[in-house]
Amino acid sequence: MPSSLQRDMRNNRVALFDGIEEGGIRASSSYSHEIDEHDNERAMEGLQDRVNLLKRLSGDIHEEVDSHNRMLDQMGNDMDASRGILSGTMDKFKMVFETKSSRRMFTLVASFVVIFLVIYYLTR
Repeated sequence: MPSSLQRDMRNNRVALFDGIEEGGIRASSSYSHEIDEHDNERAMEGLQDRVNLLKRLSGDIHEEVDSHNRMLDQMGNDMDASRGILSGTMDKFKMVFETKSSRRMFTLVASFVVIFLVIYYLTR
């Protein structure tokens, strides 16, 4: 029995200290593989979360850019309309200054001021 007991102790010792080498501990290959696989799965889940976040973020940026483009188009259209109105006003002023009629000029300037004030109070 002593040899059987020695064999059992040796097997227990080998099982207990399996993987210990000089310079540190080396995990058994199956345990190491499981840890690597688990770490890889965790890393993949983290990457998937980041990809989903970036996808949502890029979608939000796209919507914001579209919104700003629509706003800029509307501002461009408004500026074109204002340019047309201003051009017509300048043509009328040129016409007034060419005629040199002070009564007509006064009437025109007064009407512009009244129209401006009415539009100002209506848009407030």
